[in-house]
Amino acid sequence: METANQKFAKRLRAAMEKAGYEPKPAVLEREFNLRFWGKPMTLHGVRRWLLGESMPKQDKLETLAEWLIVTPQHLRFGEEIGKRIDKRRARWEEAIGYREREAFEAFINLPAPQRKIVKEVIFAFSQLANAHAADKAAAPAKAAVKRRARA
Repeated sequence: METANQKFAKRLRAAMEKAGYEPKPAVLEREFNLRFWGKPMTLHGVRRWLLGESMPKQDKLETLAEWLIVTPQHLRFGEEIGKRIDKRRARWEEAIGYREREAFEAFINLPAPQRKIVKEVIFAFSQLANAHAADKAAAPAKAAVKRRARA
């Protein structure tokens, strides 16, 4: 399984190629140091980025992202986590109507002890609903067992 550093290296190489640069340490060192105002990176340091042995700190990551015209989040984390978060957020947006939003707002405005009680009630109802759904799903199998027992 790939480490976070290896995934970063793969995204860095791909971003360099997409921007029209060869993903080589000498190219990365030259182009990065032309844009970064801090202590310059060594050839060995940028080589470690490209091989997935290390990852740059935030200030260097921002310089890379600006140069390669990608977001720092893309370089650091990739698109997968953003897509999962967007999917989850969309699910909430689709499933929650005006009345539910009002209920959530009222819940948030409750004092902590009352929120705890409301959460316990919601969890209790959820467990009952799950148990009911499980019983309902198992009902056809139970009926078949009864039929076989009678036969």
